[in-house]
Order: sequence, then structure tokens, then C-alpha cells
Amino acid sequence: MGISLVVIDRSNWEDAIQLSVAEEQKSYIASNLYSIAEVQFLETFQVMAVYLADTMVGFTMFGIDPDDNNFWIYRLMIDQKYQGKGIGRQAIQLIIEEIHKQNIDNIPFIMIGYHPNNLLAKKAYQKAGFIETELAPWGEQLAMYQL
Repeated sequence: MGISLVVIDRSNWEDAIQLSVAEEQKSYIASNLYSIAEVQFLETFQVMAVYLADTMVGFTMFGIDPDDNNFWIYRLMIDQKYQGKGIGRQAIQLIIEEIHKQNIDNIPFIMIGYHPNNLLAKKAYQKAGFIETELAPWGEQLAMYQL
């Protein structure tokens, strides 16, 4: 099952905002529409779609956070119809590979934050090599991956 990352642009942003997680997951992540708006003000971030062949199945937003100068994965979601198929794990690996390509300044870490009750995210990030560090002041569990 081949997946790929594709830049979100004027040709596919409307497809991205149609993706949705299950109702019980909606409190865990900002909407894709919000993320597409937010990235307009984050110079070092980008949004990309996760494709399974020719079908958009997920969304991610990542880049260098100016507060700590580490790479951060701000968003990663897989549409509810495609969850449980290993796509999220593959997407994490593709994001890590993309960050490696972009890491010209030898930034040492990728950081991620997720809702402490989001056990699916916790398990996926741990399998990818992220190590939990602390609870953030805003309530998310933080984890880091050493580049």
C-alpha cells in the first residue's frame, strides 16, 4: 500500500477540508480548515496531504517552531474511513523522511504534542520512535524524536 505526501495548494485544499476524524476524536485536533488558515502566518511551516494512490486520506502540518527552533509536527490526521490500516504509521515515517531532507541546519529534534487521552496517537508515535517527555502547560503530552 503506497502512500505519499503532496503539498496542499489551490488544486486540493477543498479536498483536505472534507477529511474528518471520528466524532470522538474531534476534540483531539484542530480542523484542517483551521490549519490551512494558520499556516498562512507560520513562515517555516507547511501543510501536506497524505495520499493513498490517487485518493487523499490524511493531512499534516509541520515545520520549525520559532519558540524552540525544533521541528514540530503540529497536525497529523487520517480520515476516519482510512484509520486502522497502518496509514498513520506510514505517514509518520514519510514526514520524518521529509524533515530529514529539509534539515539543513542540523536541528536535533522533531517534537509533537497530542491529547493525553488519544491512545491511538500515543501508540503510533511510540512505534515510530518518539519518546514522551512531559505534559505541556496547554495540556498536551509532548514527545520527541531524535534526528
